[in-house]
Amino acid sequence: MNTRPDTNRRLEKLGGLAAIYGALVYLLTMTVFLLVLDYPSLTNPADRAAMIINHQGLVIILHWLSYILFGLALTVLSFALFKTIHLKDASGMIFATIFAVIWATLLIASGLIFNHGAAAVAALHIADPEQAVLLWQGIEVISSALSFADGELLGGLWMVLVGVSAGKSGHFHKFLNLLAVGVGFLGILSIVPFLNILSALFGLGQLIWFIGIGISLLKGTAKAH
Repeated sequence: MNTRPDTNRRLEKLGGLAAIYGALVYLLTMTVFLLVLDYPSLTNPADRAAMIINHQGLVIILHWLSYILFGLALTVLSFALFKTIHLKDASGMIFATIFAVIWATLLIASGLIFNHGAAAVAALHIADPEQAVLLWQGIEVISSALSFADGELLGGLWMVLVGVSAGKSGHFHKFLNLLAVGVGFLGILSIVPFLNILSALFGLGQLIWFIGIGISLLKGTAKAH
């Protein structure tokens, strides 16, 4: 009895759920960090450390959701896309999946470092507030670097390759593939120092793409007709 079609369909569904999760966690993170905590507006190191300490539980949960679990979901999605597309464009999807797994690994590492650092800073702040601020500055630099705060290179490369490969193989709607390529190029360009703001557009575009890809995988309509 051949169970491969059922296995592939289960992987597609898991990939679809992972993509929807990615969209939801993007929306949640943007809302909380930008509108509730207003973290980007805090430029003073002491203020940033104080925010982390005062909202320690919330930021740790958010980093679990948006970095650690998101990294795992990204890995599932990348393998689901590889399984769906690779027979028609193996080389493109191999490189895409490698970039996705590296990206996911670094995001998970960033989240773990951030959460461990937040707990350590909160504990140190009780005895030595100044040292706590200095410690947080170091932790934040490392965590931000691993999460590509200065440009979405790997995420951009992954999306460009997936969009091109899906287009070649006739998978997914043409709009989704063009969106993937366009958003991916925004991510790649965002590594240029004066174009870092493109990272925000990358995030918004990827959110929309996650929803579209997730629905296609869940419905089993990945193959365009």
